[in-house]
Amino acid sequence: MSERAVPFHCPYCGDEDLEPYEGDGGWYCRSCARAFKLKFLGIGVNL
Repeated sequence: MSERAVPFHCPYCGDEDLEPYEGDGGWYCRSCARAFKLKFLGIGVNL
C-alpha cells in the first residue's frame, strides 16, 4: 500500500494551509475552518 494522497489546496477556499484531520483521508483547512475527506474512486472507471 502506498502513502495517502495529500491535497495541494482546500476544495472550498483554495488555500494551502491544511493539516490531517481525524482518521484516514480527512483534512482540515485552517483558513476557512472546514474539514473534508478524500476518497480514491479508481483509475479509468466509468462512473
